Order: sequence, then structure tokens, then C-alpha cells
Amino acid sequence: MTDTDSNAVNYPLLAAPQVQLAGPVDDRMYTSFKQQVAAAYGDGPLVVAITTLGGDPEMARAMADDIRLIRDYTGRETLFLGKVAVYSAGATFMSGFPAEKRWLTRGSRLMLHERQMTSTINLSGPLNTLRYALEAKLAEIEDSIRIQDEGFRALVAGSSVTFDELKQKASSAWYIEAVEARDRGLVLDII
Repeated sequence: MTDTDSNAVNYPLLAAPQVQLAGPVDDRMYTSFKQQVAAAYGDGPLVVAITTLGGDPEMARAMADDIRLIRDYTGRETLFLGKVAVYSAGATFMSGFPAEKRWLTRGSRLMLHERQMTSTINLSGPLNTLRYALEAKLAEIEDSIRIQDEGFRALVAGSSVTFDELKQKASSAWYIEAVEARDRGLVLDII
């Protein structure tokens, strides 16, 4: 089969995702996600589709954690379908699904990058207290790196992409075409 042939017939469940998410990953998407998941009752697989240019990584982590809880506590199979663009926080959400439960539509792209931070530290007050403001910011940065690395490890688990390779390439935006994502094992297949 060539990459231009349709592979969708092999995965008929992906034709009608019960949960369809589009737009920025934010609290509104999370609310929509929870509502759609609640309405998608049943025993069969839960198919979740997403198209996003990114957004809030913590909302993505919350949605991924909900997917894990569904799997762990109900035993329900959960399937991921990335459509067109799965960037940044979208890839963080994708990491909540095992690699063998992930698909991309033909022509889709992943974009992976390190977490970003913009912050201003205002140092004002007695000199003996300024150290605590700096230490608190450093602790925030270190914790954010730990969270990022947990997500990176989950994303590459079961693939030929190593954690170190992802860390190196994610220092600037790494765009991955659907074919490469499949060939490297980040997703099971392309439809």
C-alpha cells in the first residue's frame, strides 16, 4: 500500500470519533472534552480526535490523565486520532495514549517543542528576602522541566525515537510528518 492509498478500511472505528476536539487546548476545550466523554457511554472503544495548534500544557495533561483513568478504572479501550495538526499541547495530550493506540490522518503533522516560559521577576524588599523569590522561580522551572520530561518519555514509549533525541530536537520546534511519525513508531498508522 502506498501512502496515498486509503488505509481507513482497516480501522473503521476511527471514522466516527465520539470525542472531537478542535482549536486551542484550554479550559474550554477541557470542558468540551469532559462533556463529550460523559456522553460517549458504552462498552466499546472510545475514539478521541483532535486538531490543534497547541495551548495550555496543563489542560492537555489533565485530558491525558482522564484518558488514563478511563483505561485503568473501566478497562475501556481508548484510541487517539490526530487530524491535520497536532502541535505542542496536542502532542502532550497524545502522550496519554499508548503508541499502538494512536493514528494520524494522511498529511497530518506533529510539532514537538520544549515548554516555554515568559516571566518577569520583580525584586523588591529587604535583601535577605530576595533570595526566596529567586529560589521559588528556579523551583518552578525545575518542576516544569520534570513535568515536560515525563510527557516526553510517555510520548516516545514504544517508538524508535529516544528520549535524548526528542530532547535535542525539541529545543527548537520539531515538525514530524505523519509518514515519519508512523515509521518511527510514534503512531500505529495513517488513515
